[in-house]
Amino acid sequence: MRHCIYPGTFDPITYGHLDVLGRAAKLFDKVTMAIAHNPGKGPLFSAEERVEMIRPNLAKLPNVEITTFGGLLVDFVVEQKAVAIIRGLRALSDFEFEFNMALMNRHLKPEIETLFVMPNEMYSYTSSNLVKQVARYGGDVGHFVPANVAEALTKAFAKKQS
Repeated sequence: MRHCIYPGTFDPITYGHLDVLGRAAKLFDKVTMAIAHNPGKGPLFSAEERVEMIRPNLAKLPNVEITTFGGLLVDFVVEQKAVAIIRGLRALSDFEFEFNMALMNRHLKPEIETLFVMPNEMYSYTSSNLVKQVARYGGDVGHFVPANVAEALTKAFAKKQS
């Protein structure tokens, strides 16, 4: 069975992330979406909250599962018996960071491949950070994230303002 890991912070998940995930699900028998415990990034939502926001959006992808992880990604990939890491590339600006990360991962575990997947061009400008900025100021993020995620963003920013 061909198994890959799609890691990320996904704070919050966007339609661009889901597009990359759908593409990976067509290429692999099993895809594990791995939500990083990354407190250094100062996430708006806990890893567990992100899992719960993502889970309802996976119904059409029966070969996808979701979990959290901490530590080195390559160690998690080996532990999960996966053969590849999937990373989304929206624009050229993503490439340098992702390329360097892929090379480091290859240095650490040469048997693990990293595959770069481009989302549909309509998502090329969407990022979790931009979505949070729009939501923070009451903008409509419904074109960028699933409805349950938009609702969670609205609630999270309402709490911060009270």
